[in-house]
Amino acid sequence: MLDWIRFALTAVFLVSGLFLLMIGVIAQYRFQYVLNRMHAASMGDSLGLFLVMVALSISCNEGWIIVKLLMVALFVWLTSPTGSHLIARLELTANEHPEQEMEIK
Repeated sequence: MLDWIRFALTAVFLVSGLFLLMIGVIAQYRFQYVLNRMHAASMGDSLGLFLVMVALSISCNEGWIIVKLLMVALFVWLTSPTGSHLIARLELTANEHPEQEMEIK
């Protein structure tokens, strides 16, 4: 009985994480402006990968593997906003009038 509950929780977290990652990839092609693309990528990256790592942690029985998976999720949560901030800052300094670019497209 406990194995079925573990399997169901793993499936729910894995499917929801993969769904969020897929939505982030689709949004990369749908959005026109760089900052909108970046937001979609960071949301899919952070939350989607975290849900996948939680699903893998639930399905695993060994403690060290769970710690390693959660450390990967923590690393992504720490580095993804930093990279996104640097890209946004570069876009705003390189493009003097981002409002006009939005209206043209």
